[in-house]
Amino acid sequence: MNLNWAHDFMMRCFYSGESVAVLLRREEDRQVAQRVVTLAASVKPRYLAWLAHENRTGANIYIGANPLRPGSLRRTKESVACVRHLYLDIDTDGENRLAALLANERMPKPNVILSTSPGKYQALWKVEGFDFDAQELTLKLLASTFGGDPACTNRNRVLRLPGFSNRKYEPAHVVTAEYLSDSTYLPSQFAFLHSHSTVSMFPTQPRSRNEAAKQSNSENDWAWVSRELRRGADPLALTSHLAALRADKPNPKYYAQRTVDIASACLLLRQGMKDVIETLEERRRSEMPEIFCSARAREIVATAQRMIERKQTA
Repeated sequence: MNLNWAHDFMMRCFYSGESVAVLLRREEDRQVAQRVVTLAASVKPRYLAWLAHENRTGANIYIGANPLRPGSLRRTKESVACVRHLYLDIDTDGENRLAALLANERMPKPNVILSTSPGKYQALWKVEGFDFDAQELTLKLLASTFGGDPACTNRNRVLRLPGFSNRKYEPAHVVTAEYLSDSTYLPSQFAFLHSHSTVSMFPTQPRSRNEAAKQSNSENDWAWVSRELRRGADPLALTSHLAALRADKPNPKYYAQRTVDIASACLLLRQGMKDVIETLEERRRSEMPEIFCSARAREIVATAQRMIERKQTA
């Protein structure tokens, strides 16, 4: 355990006066405790000593990847103040996938690589100029291209805090940080991910049978949208209808667009259509900037292709 590592990491990642989320999770009983504190409070020796005590007695220690709005009480998507970081979770074939990322000369160097457990890593880029939709798309493209965990693309994501032990293992693994850059990156510096030549370098792991057996509201939406598309429903009208039905979502329009377009891509690919990307681009061209529309269409088709492949091998 090294509290200086934790202090250094938080001071590098956040600015004075910002609020951060600190999360403690115990593996044996799945108990979770979360605190929203200012950066100044989080790096005080007494606070870090308390985290060290909790870590020694079995709690894993995490920090939110993005700062929260002042006065926030919870780490919800709505409480995130801004996009501060891009991140990539590498949980499978870690050494090879990390090596591929670092060897790619078209990608900016991560600011820091966290070694979270043997052979598992989190890469982190400090950024500015990203809105939340652009961040989510870029996170999905990062995961798709470099074999990261596709589930770790939410704005309220947490990271393991360096200097503390990962208590999932025996003996416990101390989380370390390797700093590679002090730069702050712009969206244009990740243009490689949006290029037509970008393809997945590694296969995506299929969901487990237990995960596949769970039925959520989103899965019910998916089944309904897929059925309506097969019946010939207009995708734009279907998008408006779904957005109205799911007003509970933080961004109903974005959710509806993505659900309809992935389901549509799956249907068109199964039918043998060759220009699915162009079809999706044309469908949304009036709703979003062209560069975002193009990259989004490629990412959606890649997602649909993986979904089809998983069903074929299930």
